Amino acid sequence: MATTVLKVGGMSCQGCVKSITQVLQDLNGVLSAEVSLEQGEATVAFDDARLTRADLARAVIDAGFEAS
Repeated sequence: MATTVLKVGGMSCQGCVKSITQVLQDLNGVLSAEVSLEQGEATVAFDDARLTRADLARAVIDAGFEAS
């Protein structure tokens, strides 16, 4: 298991937070995802045997937001 913090850009409301949280939690191997609008970041606990940090960032980008 691993935990990472992604910087997320393009969020403007709690609806964005909910969307990103759902996108991350839907990934097979994500154990938890906490997204903060105020801090502009997502803290994700995931199974690093199934996913990489790049996979998480790609999911956020595919949802229409910026991630690094």
